[in-house]
Amino acid sequence: MTDRDQSPASSTPSGPAPAPRIALIGHCGLDSWMLKGVAQRAFPGGEVVMVQDDASARSEAARADLLLINRNLDGEFPTGSGLDLIGELILMKGRRAAVMLISNLADAQAVAVELGAILGFGKAKAGTPEAAQAMRVAVSRAALRPRLQL
Repeated sequence: MTDRDQSPASSTPSGPAPAPRIALIGHCGLDSWMLKGVAQRAFPGGEVVMVQDDASARSEAARADLLLINRNLDGEFPTGSGLDLIGELILMKGRRAAVMLISNLADAQAVAVELGAILGFGKAKAGTPEAAQAMRVAVSRAALRPRLQL
């Protein structure tokens, strides 16, 4: 068995789960490319998209399986705070995606969890097996929500 086979999101009662869609929200170019590699290693065959604006973030909340949101947003957002965005997206009607904060700061992670996000990780630990497992658990939770067909 491979790691993917052991992943909670690897199958459903009706067969293999579809490859997950991961949205990287508000990360600078270099961090986006690093996180894209991390997500692709955790989910071979998964789709990773980079999001740099509020409208696209809201669209991905309804479409993606997992949102990885930067603590300090880079891009065209009405707020610079990833925590503010998490608070809004968690309450968004039609949200499908699991939400995680990307931050090395424990207090920011605690606030994100209080808002309803799944405990995330910092960029310093992004390539670790623990980060990959955290993303797999988050995607498995999102799999319980209806998938928006576009």
